[in-house]
Amino acid sequence: MKIRLARAGDADRLTAIARAAKRHWGYPDEWLRLWEDELTVTADDIRNHRVFCAEDDGVVVGFYAVSSAGSLAELEHMWVEPDAIGRGFGSRLFTHAIATAAEEGAESMRVASDPHAEGFYLHKGARRIGTVPSTPQGRHLPLLEFAIH
Repeated sequence: MKIRLARAGDADRLTAIARAAKRHWGYPDEWLRLWEDELTVTADDIRNHRVFCAEDDGVVVGFYAVSSAGSLAELEHMWVEPDAIGRGFGSRLFTHAIATAAEEGAESMRVASDPHAEGFYLHKGARRIGTVPSTPQGRHLPLLEFAIH
């Protein structure tokens, strides 16, 4: 596996991975349509955020995006192709994301986690600090925070 900086031309592949990963959890099509914008990665997103891809034999199988503001970073995206889940790509991407945030001076990183991914992040050392509203109305996501050492 190789982790590299994303290029603007990766946008369609990253969008496909995000949408496939979300669909993997069995959400209704109606909800997936509501989330289309959130699950779309554009060339501008790649130019304006730190976005890294995981490649397996030259094929992009996962990615993350992180943004920073002072001592706080936010994990904007982290998705792995469903066929690659459970093969260590998420762990490697997460470790890389923490290192990226640390390089930018962050002391902590937050993520509004999909409920299905919360266990993964808790296992990595996150703590739940609250919830944030989501779509559809009435849905909330766990808000998690990681200390960066």
